[in-house]
Amino acid sequence: MYDDILLPVAPGGEANDAIPHAASLAERYDATVRVVSAADTAVDTLAGPRTGAFSDRLAEAAEERVEAVTAELEAAGAETVGNVVRGEPLDVIESAIDDGADIVVMPSHTRRGIRRLLLGSVTEKVVRVASVPVVTVPMDETEEGGEESAEPAAGSDAGDASNAR
Repeated sequence: MYDDILLPVAPGGEANDAIPHAASLAERYDATVRVVSAADTAVDTLAGPRTGAFSDRLAEAAEERVEAVTAELEAAGAETVGNVVRGEPLDVIESAIDDGADIVVMPSHTRRGIRRLLLGSVTEKVVRVASVPVVTVPMDETEEGGEESAEPAAGSDAGDASNAR
């Protein structure tokens, strides 16, 4: 049923409760987990002497994150492929779906009210536009000391519960 599982991750992110779900699906369906991180190129359009350095640090953080998640999945016995793609997170995820992903597994934060409105949601957008099922995994905010991390790629929150489409 699923041969290619897409797991988007944020550059510099740490906790991601979606990783064990992707590993479980990979084991069940003998599938490959494709770990992807978007190095958002919008920063490349900013002017200033440090813009290039910031963009490079973001790409390095994305690479480190992909390597760490790939190693974690491989340790769990999952076949993995990882890469960093320059672009806006939603565009990168849509492109990965178009390239053959059968399902997307990604975390969702449980932000409410004005924080949800102001911070936006990559996960919420993916759920709306994806042509494949999307499994959202609620993040345990207490593991992060109450802080909201930038998972999967520049912040996400698809709601209060897991959603599959």
